[in-house]
Amino acid sequence: MSPVREPVLVTGGAGFAGSHLAIALRRQSPRARVIAFDNLRRRGSERNLARLGEAGVTFVHGDIRSPEDLDALPEPPGVIVECSAEPSVLAGYGGSPEYLVRTNLVGGFHCLELARRAGAGFLLLSTSRVYPIQRLNELPFIENQTRYSLLPGDRGVSEGFPLDGARSLYGTTKLALEMMIEEYAAAYGLPYVINRCGLLTGPWQMARSDQGVMAQWMAAHYLRRPLSYIGFGGSGKQVRDLLHIDDLCSLVLDQIANWDRYQGRVYNVGGGLECSLSLLEATKLCEEITGNSIGVRSSAEERPGDVRIYLSDTARVEAVNGWRRRHDPRSALASIHEWLKAGHVPPEL
Repeated sequence: MSPVREPVLVTGGAGFAGSHLAIALRRQSPRARVIAFDNLRRRGSERNLARLGEAGVTFVHGDIRSPEDLDALPEPPGVIVECSAEPSVLAGYGGSPEYLVRTNLVGGFHCLELARRAGAGFLLLSTSRVYPIQRLNELPFIENQTRYSLLPGDRGVSEGFPLDGARSLYGTTKLALEMMIEEYAAAYGLPYVINRCGLLTGPWQMARSDQGVMAQWMAAHYLRRPLSYIGFGGSGKQVRDLLHIDDLCSLVLDQIANWDRYQGRVYNVGGGLECSLSLLEATKLCEEITGNSIGVRSSAEERPGDVRIYLSDTARVEAVNGWRRRHDPRSALASIHEWLKAGHVPPEL
C-alpha cells in the first residue's frame, strides 16, 4: 500500500533542487500541502524564498542538525524528500569535515527518525559521488578530439558498480546515509526511494565550480569572465552527464505518485551518454548560445575528487514507468542563458 500522503516535507527546500521540487509539487497539485525546510546557510538560497511563497509553499526556517527544529514542524510529514546537504565534493579537504558530516549524515539520521515516528515515506536525493574515484578513473577509455569516451557499447555506471574504495568525504556521507535508510527499511518497514543523481543543472543554480559548474560555465561566457580547464592536463576533455532540474522534477513527481512501483530501490538518475558534455564541448555551446568567446585557460592543477568520465546508466529507472529526459545539453545550457538574460545573475558574480 502506498505511504504517500500530505504534507510533503522538502528538506533543503530553499536550495537549488529542493526549491524546484517543492514548486513542482505545488504546480502539479495546486492544493497540495508542501513544506520547504531550510537553514538558509548556503549563500543565495534566500533568493528562492519569494519563488516558494508565490507557489504557495510553506517555508519553515530550521536546521536538520537540530531535532528540535524538526519537532517544531506545523504537522508530521507524510513524505520526506531529503534534499538538504553540504553538496561540494571538495568539502572537508583542507579543513574540518564537521559541518559536512553533521549535515549529510547526522542530519539525515534526524530526518529518518522523523520519518519513523510519522510513518512517512522517505525519498533521498543522493549522488553519483558514492562511486569510488579510483575505480571510475580506471575505466577503459578513448581520447577523442573533444572528449574522453568510454569504450563503444559501454552505457556508463550502473547501480551494481563496485563500491569499495575512497569516494570523497561528501560521497562517503551520502553512501552512509543510503545504508542507514536500508537498515531503517529492514528494522522499521520504512518505505524509501534513493536517487543517485548525476550533474544537476538549470536556472536558479548558483554558478559555482563546486556545485553548478554548467551554470558557472554559461554565466562566465554571458558576463565575459575568465575560466580555466583544471585537471587531466588542463585538456578540458573530462566528461559529465547533465540532468536538467525539470527532468529530475518530472521523475520525482512520478515516483511520489507511483510510489509502490519505485519504492525499496536505488536508482542512477542522470543524463547518460545522450545528455553528456566535456568542458571543451560546453565551451563551444556557450560560445554559440551567447555569441561570446572568452578564451579558456588551461591549468595542470590536480584536485581531490576529479573524475575523468562519469555517465549514468539509467536503464533501471527508465524501466519502472517509462521516465525519459526531455533536455539535451544545448537546451539545458540555453535555459540557463535565458534565466541570466531575464536579470537573474547571482549577486556574487
